[in-house]
Amino acid sequence: MKKYFLYVVALLGLTFITGCSSTDGLSGEIPPKAFIEIENKKFETTLGTYCWQNGCVDTAGPVELLEGQKPIKVKSGETITLVLDYETKPNEFHVAQISGNKETKVVVKDNRFTAPTQRGVYYYSYGVWWMDEKEANVSNGDAFYAFVLEVE
Repeated sequence: MKKYFLYVVALLGLTFITGCSSTDGLSGEIPPKAFIEIENKKFETTLGTYCWQNGCVDTAGPVELLEGQKPIKVKSGETITLVLDYETKPNEFHVAQISGNKETKVVVKDNRFTAPTQRGVYYYSYGVWWMDEKEANVSNGDAFYAFVLEVE
């Protein structure tokens, strides 16, 4: 029974590693840099957890990852554009806003979203996936980026 369990664990581990190590057109040692653009000014985000060609890296969440970092100041309701300078665009993404203990899904259209209307400090997680177009539920790579905004 013990051998069977070890075999299953090894097989699952191998499947996970194989799924994360497929390159399928992705290049570089780590995922590409992501930026946010506000009034034609680019601000670099912080790379967090990712799976790329050379394996996976796990980091803290956005709030902990950005501890001590100065927030980017924005106006209430200002348009924020997500920019990923990489030829092969991800085919799935998700943006979450964290304020206090509350996480909210952010609606993004044409790589843009609107800053909150209430003053305060807001943390964001921007997750992107390069999903295999031939094989369902297989990611060729993924990355999470973090940034913090202060609405004045």
